[in-house]
Amino acid sequence: MKTFIKIIKVIFTLLFFSFSIIMLYYTALAPKVDRFKMAEHFQGTYLSQTMFDILKMQYPEYSDAYFEQSVAFNKRGDYAKGFELLDKAVDLDPKIHLGYRGWMKLRKLRDYDGALSDFNRLDSLTPNTIDAPWGEDIDFLRGECYFGKKNYQKAISFFNQSIINQKENWADVHAFVYLGLCEYKLGNYVNSISEFHRALNQSNHVPEAHFGIAKAYQNIGETEKANEHILKAEEHITSKREDSYDEFLNEIYLYEILDFKQILNNS
Repeated sequence: MKTFIKIIKVIFTLLFFSFSIIMLYYTALAPKVDRFKMAEHFQGTYLSQTMFDILKMQYPEYSDAYFEQSVAFNKRGDYAKGFELLDKAVDLDPKIHLGYRGWMKLRKLRDYDGALSDFNRLDSLTPNTIDAPWGEDIDFLRGECYFGKKNYQKAISFFNQSIINQKENWADVHAFVYLGLCEYKLGNYVNSISEFHRALNQSNHVPEAHFGIAKAYQNIGETEKANEHILKAEEHITSKREDSYDEFLNEIYLYEILDFKQILNNS
């Protein structure tokens, strides 16, 4: 029995030693790209953060390590630490990381001026490229910044440029929605209706466009058409623009539609 216990102890010691060697290899000695991918896969864990810290120590100019390490902090809402790391990534490689930082400032912090500063700087660094920070057209994002700042004329110019960038049939449908909202905010209700219809030409299932048209029609006294579109907004509400992490500037909610529907019914 004692011999068996000794054998078990030896086996466990060898296994622990082997595991330690493997972990040492993957945290400190494996190729840089392999370790980056592993740390990225385990994002947010103690192991991941330790691997990123080692990578930064070994490769202090490795901007992707700072960037990827920042993601977990920003997802948790620890923006102080997240942006400390992200700012370092931008310092090391602005062309690669400026767009994401601007996107974060817009969508997470509602720092419209900060986001515009990053987008404009990125644009100046890539004069022959139409940038797409985090997969979105840069002029669409700049339009959202100006919409957030309530500078609707400036927003209109950027949303129109975004449509030119992507072509009418391929542009983000919410570029047209935003154009409709901007015209509505400026009191140009007929123009607003026209822009919302451009969105519906892409898809008839855009509740934001139907809701916007309903409100515009109410303002020009076309109650029957307003009722028609508010019903469609309610019908297609499940197709609205939404994200699990962020509230969009043009996001609508069912209760708003139902409240407006009641107003129309009482008018």
